[in-house]
Amino acid sequence: MLRGWRSRPEAGKPGPSFSVRRRYILAGVALLLIVLGVALLRGHRSRGDYAAFAACPVSNSATDVCIFARTESGELRIGKRTIPITKTITLQGGIHEDEATGKQEFIEAPGGKTLSVAPQPVPGGLRDVVAPGPLPKVLRERFDRLIARGDTAVTATTELVAPARAIGVNTQNLIEAKGIGLSLPMKVKLSNPFLGASCYIGSNAHPIVISLTTGATRSSSSSSSSSPGPVTGKPGHAKFKDDYNLVTLSEDTLIGDSFAAPRVTGCGGALSALVDPAVDAELGLPVAAGHNEAIMNGTIKNANAPAVKKAASE
Repeated sequence: MLRGWRSRPEAGKPGPSFSVRRRYILAGVALLLIVLGVALLRGHRSRGDYAAFAACPVSNSATDVCIFARTESGELRIGKRTIPITKTITLQGGIHEDEATGKQEFIEAPGGKTLSVAPQPVPGGLRDVVAPGPLPKVLRERFDRLIARGDTAVTATTELVAPARAIGVNTQNLIEAKGIGLSLPMKVKLSNPFLGASCYIGSNAHPIVISLTTGATRSSSSSSSSSPGPVTGKPGHAKFKDDYNLVTLSEDTLIGDSFAAPRVTGCGGALSALVDPAVDAELGLPVAAGHNEAIMNGTIKNANAPAVKKAASE
């Protein structure tokens, strides 16, 4: 493929200059690197039991363990609203474990894939929000039109607000159903035509920190969930493969009920000073710690990074 520039020039015609040959060489090397890169990427994406770890940062030498957590159902209760989880949320990345202390540090997935974008419909939307009186007449009329024609649907999307290393993780706690297994610093984006593009519960400076366990929480004996009876987490069914290099916890439940929920910010764009209080009143914000709840059902997979690398190279 790269022989063309090496052929002898025809009689009476000069061969390609050194600069031209150099450009051909660089182009050939770049093409070769691209082909190799694509081949490696494909190999990492399609390796049976380890396919879930395609976004694990195995190229980072600090990665000891790959983690893939998928939430398929559950609910997030904040203030007066309970938001069912109807769209799958995926958390993935790597874990570095300090051999001396046993402390684990989360490592972000490459390409911004640590937490998936999964807007969840908020039951009731904005149907009971009253247009703030101080709004200019033209905006109150616009708001009323939105309500009248049914443009009240709202979605809630969880977003990480700190570097991924701020995520707290303890894989042993997740397996043994004791203590905090996962801690997520996050904010919740509320999306609706009237609310604008920057309406959030929580912020980068003041995140909502949800601490989750597969065991029992302090208030599980008197659960505030919409589900009847006490709610505790569960590690689900543990399955070990490849000499314990791969662990799958299926049908697990993580719960957390110790987080606070602040007032909203940024709702209504430039008019947030007027719109925010109306949204707070509708959602019942702010809410002190211990009066909100998260229930997350799904599957968690952990794999030793060397095993993931080996599967990618086979």
